[in-house]
Amino acid sequence: MAETLTAIDKQQVRRAFSRAAEHYDEVAVLQREIGQRMMERLALVRLQPDVILDLGAGTGVAAVELARRYRRARILALDFAFPMLLKARRRGGWLHRPRCLCADLEQLPLRSGSVDLIYSNASLQWSNDLEQAFKELLRVLKPGGLLMFTTFGPDTLKELRAAWSEVDGNSHVSGFPDMHDVGDALVRARFGDPVIDVDRMTLTYDKVAGLMRDLKVLGAHNVTQGRPRGLTGKGRLQAMEAAYERFRIGGRLPASYEVVYGHAWAPEQRHEAGGVRVPIDRIGRVGAQRS
Repeated sequence: MAETLTAIDKQQVRRAFSRAAEHYDEVAVLQREIGQRMMERLALVRLQPDVILDLGAGTGVAAVELARRYRRARILALDFAFPMLLKARRRGGWLHRPRCLCADLEQLPLRSGSVDLIYSNASLQWSNDLEQAFKELLRVLKPGGLLMFTTFGPDTLKELRAAWSEVDGNSHVSGFPDMHDVGDALVRARFGDPVIDVDRMTLTYDKVAGLMRDLKVLGAHNVTQGRPRGLTGKGRLQAMEAAYERFRIGGRLPASYEVVYGHAWAPEQRHEAGGVRVPIDRIGRVGAQRS
């Protein structure tokens, strides 16, 4: 059964990631690993983009790699948190520094059909309407453009969610959509040839406090609108930690992540009210090659 998702408090997300910027790279082990696996997948795609959007760019790690891989491309680094972008714009040589945009991924300040490739690592989970977010990404992609992304599935932080559920009925962990729901949202948004798969990864900790600290430094702690508004009492926190202990294996506490990988293409022909729009430069051309 699909998990009931609680709405994300966007302003809380912005504040959380703004505070996280200074030390984000110190603990973003999982994000870097996922990003590297995305780059490996991207290497299998025959594509020579002129404009690349790094969506949810964070401190710009991927933007630098994309600039190195596609030396002639213009890289746009977009993030919701301005302090993250201050980090991103200091990366790389001055000739290849990304152009930074501070904006919400659900309302992109880009003209339609202006981007060849959208690369998004672990950012779409901060959308409150995944289908609408995909429609916005499709809007800015050129016909034949590629969206490649990762997000998190419902088994992410399942141990932490289960431990809190034994303490109270409040929302302590953000919910995540099932991979099938992600695929359905891509189809409804009118992306073509969607491919979705899942990888499961686990980080381990000596104590729950280590996990909670990492989540806070990452800016990835609870930002749902249904979260408790006051301070978590010491007694409830201790009860959660005790409940988490039943997951301990080999002396370590696991933190599970269900990583959803996806890619899809902007169709060569755009369906609109009253007919189909075909870009002039596509008339008489064979469709873009993909592999």
